[in-house]
Amino acid sequence: MVRREFWRGRSVFLTGHTGFKGGWLSTWLLTLGARVAGYALAPDTTPSYFERCGLAERLASCYGDINDAGALEAALGAARPSIVFHLAAQSLVRRSYRAPVETFATNVLGTARLLEAVRGTPSAEAVVVVTSDKCYDNRERPEGYREDEPLGGHDPYSASKAAAELVAAAYRRSFFAQGARVATVRAGNVIGGGDWGEDRLVPDAMRALARGEAVRVRNPAAVRPWQHVLEPLGGYLTLAERLVESDAFATAWNFGPRDEDAVPVAALVELVLGLWGDGRWEAVAEAAAPHEAGLLRLDWTQARQRLGWRPVLTLKEAAELTVAWYRAAAGGATPPALYDLGVEQIGWYERRWRAAREP
Repeated sequence: MVRREFWRGRSVFLTGHTGFKGGWLSTWLLTLGARVAGYALAPDTTPSYFERCGLAERLASCYGDINDAGALEAALGAARPSIVFHLAAQSLVRRSYRAPVETFATNVLGTARLLEAVRGTPSAEAVVVVTSDKCYDNRERPEGYREDEPLGGHDPYSASKAAAELVAAAYRRSFFAQGARVATVRAGNVIGGGDWGEDRLVPDAMRALARGEAVRVRNPAAVRPWQHVLEPLGGYLTLAERLVESDAFATAWNFGPRDEDAVPVAALVELVLGLWGDGRWEAVAEAAAPHEAGLLRLDWTQARQRLGWRPVLTLKEAAELTVAWYRAAAGGATPPALYDLGVEQIGWYERRWRAAREP
């Protein structure tokens, strides 16, 4: 698992630290004693995990566009990082239909900008580029996709993430044979406290419950690889440690959930509502709705065999952690209290992971 002694005092640079996954990764790194610097746009939702946990006061935060090369290079130069995590992205499938050029500019050119900036950062030892499980050429098959299978993408978001994989691979081969080691990571559909993104299942459910309305579900039969946000983040941290040690880990990696946790949307909605204690949901058919995948799974055999990583939470445990965080937020918890709750959940997850590894 994650080694505290590796991260203590180490300089880490995150793009996209104001986002949901970036906020949780920042929190984890802070608990490990890392020196954390972030570069991102201001949070694009109100509220946000970043704002509700008061993270701006806990790390060196710089607001800027990923495609502003000068500002990005200046932020990297000031941070002098050992490890770089690239999470800045336009991360929503449905928004990518409305803003395809913005999506490609952020996800593809933004990845190139980041890697180009890292080329001029001598302190950088490892770069972890976060893409998506949707980067694969999805054939709607029941088996999970492996890292060596064809990339693709029906919609602009998915295609942009496949293209980001190609950009990272090209930079790795062309410019990083010496110096920083570059890996890409692909995770499932993450859930967790503090996500208020648009057109995302759990945030949509939380908003509907707060208004006393039915949760509107577009594709109740669609199967997704659900996992708590801490599961892939633990994989990213473990991978970064190994990248510093050896270029043998500079490749693509899947960090997916257990097979039994790839369940239909309706099953997760029922679980969340049951834990919340009330509420209802209804299927909503949309005329001329954009294409969304119906079945998607990941094969994470490589991570298990080479990194010793595997998911440890059941879907019920993931949902329990998620609902507990939203309940605290809905009850008026202060930023310090919500930050402490995140730290507590990270500690619980680390103990759960260690227990799962004991014979």
